[in-house]
Amino acid sequence: MPKSRKRRTSGRRAKPGARGRGGFFHIQVRPKSEFVFFRNQDVGRRGGIERVAGRRANGSWDTQKWLIGKSEAHRAGKRLAPDTAAARKVLAQLGSTPRHLGGDRFIARPRRKIPAREKPTAAMRRAQAANIKKARAAVRKRRAKRA
Repeated sequence: MPKSRKRRTSGRRAKPGARGRGGFFHIQVRPKSEFVFFRNQDVGRRGGIERVAGRRANGSWDTQKWLIGKSEAHRAGKRLAPDTAAARKVLAQLGSTPRHLGGDRFIARPRRKIPAREKPTAAMRRAQAANIKKARAAVRKRRAKRA
């Protein structure tokens, strides 16, 4: 009985995003070899932007790459240009502008780690003040209900 299976021309399968036919642009932030387990996390609406989180051998989690839907951004030469505010926000958070590798794949540096001596940052202080304000408002609302 003859086998009519399609043979691969190369010995290995193509990396995700290498052919350029998928629905997402892949922006690698850290090498895949740093991680032992991966999990996708939807950011915002479905099919738009996803974060691929990787778990290291020591148990810590970090972002391995970002998946940005082709409806959210487009290629402009060797760079990735955002079309929506959500994509603009993700690209702004990266440590460098994404550089094209081939197909739908890009590479960028992760954002800078903030040393403990520089904490809390101005943004952290603002967020903390806003959270305290919300908590106090909730307590006032609860007390007003009881009275």
